[in-house]
Amino acid sequence: MGLQERRTEQRREQREALRERILEVSREIVKRDGFASLSMRKLAEAIDYSPAALYLHFRSRGEIAHALRLEGHARLREAFVAHTTIADPAARLNAMARAYVEFGLAEPETYRLMFMEPATLADTAANGADKPAEFGAATLSLIADAFVELRVADRLRPHAVPSACAEGLWANLHGIVALKLNGATLPETPVATLVELSLDAWSAPAHETELRTYSANRPDTSTR
Repeated sequence: MGLQERRTEQRREQREALRERILEVSREIVKRDGFASLSMRKLAEAIDYSPAALYLHFRSRGEIAHALRLEGHARLREAFVAHTTIADPAARLNAMARAYVEFGLAEPETYRLMFMEPATLADTAANGADKPAEFGAATLSLIADAFVELRVADRLRPHAVPSACAEGLWANLHGIVALKLNGATLPETPVATLVELSLDAWSAPAHETELRTYSANRPDTSTR
């Protein structure tokens, strides 16, 4: 590698290091004080750079929010993927649902930024995998896959649609987290119990499953 190439590589590494430093400090501010407290000026002071240096990497506070949202969605998906090896779909759903609530309660400001703050221009202008909505859809598909398996095993209530069940479960889980984060007097019921009840809303009781299995396998005596 020649001198010019080494200098180019060094500049690239310095730019990447500064970008990561900006995001690192942004994470700290958001986790500590919430996204509303994040400003380009405060960020520049925290990393001891001029605001102009920040704008070389992020053109707005919204672009920083976009990057932090993507990071949050990636971590949430990783938490789900960790449970995809669970063979039983009901047990897998339970584990993923708990992981979702645990993530929201462990990182409240990141969760608020992901799901309780308005989308920014950077979010809507992004393409493909760079859109938070795409990350959310990919995570939702892991829930839907488990519901599909329950449907195949005849363990869902009649007429329950797996994709709708997945969206309904996510909505329930978001409600649990949002109530907790906003300091509401409810829910008083333990989170684990709320997760179980959310899943029970779509799961067919064991006796119904057994009855449908028996009816499907019962010999046809109508022509005798």
